[in-house]
Amino acid sequence: MRNAGLGSWPERRLRISPRKPAIWFEGTTTTHGEFAHRVRRAAAALDALGVARGDRVAWFGANHPAALETLYACGQLGAIWVPVNARFTAPEARYVLEHSGATVVVHGREHGTTADTLRAQVPAVRHWAAAEPPLEGGADSLDWQRLLADAEPVLRDEPVTLDDVCLIMYTSGTTGRPKGATLTHGNMTWSCMNQILGFDFTPDERTLGLAPLFHIGGLNGTLNPTLLRGGCVVLVRGFDPPATLRVVVEQRVTSFFAVPTMLDAISRQPDFHTVDLSALRTIGAAGAPLPLPLLRTWLDRGITVQQAYGMTESAPAGTALDSADAVAKVGSAGRSQFFVDVRVVRPDGTECDPGEIGEVVLSGPNIMAGYWNAPEATAAAIVDGWYHSGDAGSTDEDGYLYIRDRYKDMIISGGENVYPAEVESALLELPDVLEAAVIGVPDARWGEVGLAVVVPAPGSAEDPEAIRTALRARLAGFKVPRHVEFVAELPKTATGKIRKPDLRDRYVTPEETPA
Repeated sequence: MRNAGLGSWPERRLRISPRKPAIWFEGTTTTHGEFAHRVRRAAAALDALGVARGDRVAWFGANHPAALETLYACGQLGAIWVPVNARFTAPEARYVLEHSGATVVVHGREHGTTADTLRAQVPAVRHWAAAEPPLEGGADSLDWQRLLADAEPVLRDEPVTLDDVCLIMYTSGTTGRPKGATLTHGNMTWSCMNQILGFDFTPDERTLGLAPLFHIGGLNGTLNPTLLRGGCVVLVRGFDPPATLRVVVEQRVTSFFAVPTMLDAISRQPDFHTVDLSALRTIGAAGAPLPLPLLRTWLDRGITVQQAYGMTESAPAGTALDSADAVAKVGSAGRSQFFVDVRVVRPDGTECDPGEIGEVVLSGPNIMAGYWNAPEATAAAIVDGWYHSGDAGSTDEDGYLYIRDRYKDMIISGGENVYPAEVESALLELPDVLEAAVIGVPDARWGEVGLAVVVPAPGSAEDPEAIRTALRARLAGFKVPRHVEFVAELPKTATGKIRKPDLRDRYVTPEETPA
C-alpha cells in the first residue's frame, strides 16, 4: 500500500484477520473486515462532501463507532481529524472549529441543538452530519449512516506518510485559549508501539473504550493499540459506574484505561468484590497518582495496575510504572517507555541529580510536530527536539520519575485538565466580577478542584452560586470552580501581577497540600 498511516490499518487487518471482532457497541459486534469496509465507505462519503488531502474533519460527540470511522477515513484520504471535547459549550466548540479550519463536522446525537447554533456562526463548515438521530435539534444535519450506505466501499490508497498530520487534538492553554497539538501518523503509531510493548496487548485483547475519544489517553492509550494488535474494542458512550462494571463482566473485558476517580467509583459498587472479573488482567491509570488504598483494592482482586504519565503532546506515551513496582514505588510515574526518552533538567538544560527537582522533558518519535498555527508556542515547547512539559519532577536512585508539582498552573480535576487562565477569562466577562484568580485546591473525590478568588464589581452581590451558574453557560462543567471566595483585593507584585502563591498559602492548608 502507498498509505503508511492509520488509514491503512483497517486494510491490513482485512487481509490478516477479517473475521475477528474489532468493535462491540451496544450489543452489535463489527468484525475487522466489516470495519474496513465501513471505513472505505466513510472515506468515500467524505470525498463526496469535498474533503481532500489536508482538509480538517471534526468529530463532536461522545464515544461512538462513527468517531473511529471518521478518524480512519481521514487517514485514508490524507485529511486531518479534529476531535472536539463533547462537554464543550457552543462558544468553546466554535473556537476549535474556527481555529482548526474544519470544513465538515460529524456530531453525536447529543449535539443536534449545538450544531444548529454553530451552523450559522461557523460558515467555513460546509457540511454537518449526525452519526445517529439527534435527541434534540439537528434537523438540518445530514444522515451519516445514509451517507455511508450510499457510498461505494472502494479503497482509496492515498500516499500518506508517517510524517503527515493525522489529527489535531486541542488542549487548553495557559493563555486562556486551547492549543491544537498536531500529531502525525508517526506520532500515533510509535505511541501505540510503546503501549503494546509496555502493556502486553494481545490479539485476543478486549479493551473497554471507556475514556473519552477526544482525550489522547482514551484514543491512543488502549483503543488504537488494541485495533492495531487485532483485538476488540468494547466501546461505551461514557462513564456510568454500575453500567461500566456490568459491561466489564458481561463482555469479558481484559483491559481498560481510566483516571483514578473512575477507578474509585467502580470499586465502590456494592458488587465489586463479588462479580466475576477473571477476564480482566490489567488496567491502565493516568491523570494523577493512585492512592495506595485504591491501588490495593484493585490489586487484591488479582488485577495488575499499570500507571502512566504522559500528555496530549506525546500521544500520550511518556513513562509507565509496572504493576510489580506499584506498591514499592507508590506515587511514582515509573520509568520511560521503550521508544521515549525522559529527563529531568535544570533551567540551563543540564540533567538533574536524583532527588533534585527540575522540569520534565521528553523526546521520541511520538512527540507532536507542534501546535497548529502557533509557531511561537511550538518553539517555546520543543527545544532541540525535547518537549518541555512544564511539570516539575525528580527521579530516585533507580530512575523512577516522581511528578512533584506543576510549573504551569494547570489543575487536574477528575482526570480533566483545567487551565486557570481560561476560567479567569470567562470570569472577567461577568458584569459582577472586577478581578479574579483561580487556583487548584485538594478534593477528596476529584483530586483537585478549582477555587475562584473574586473581587466583586462595585455594588454587586457576593453570590457564589450566581457566579458558578453564569460560568456554566460559558464553560464545560468540569472547568467551573467548585468554590468561590470574595475578597476586597488580590495580592499583587510591584508590577501588578497576581501573586498566586499567596492565594495558595491562604486557601490551601499545609495538611491539604499534596505531597
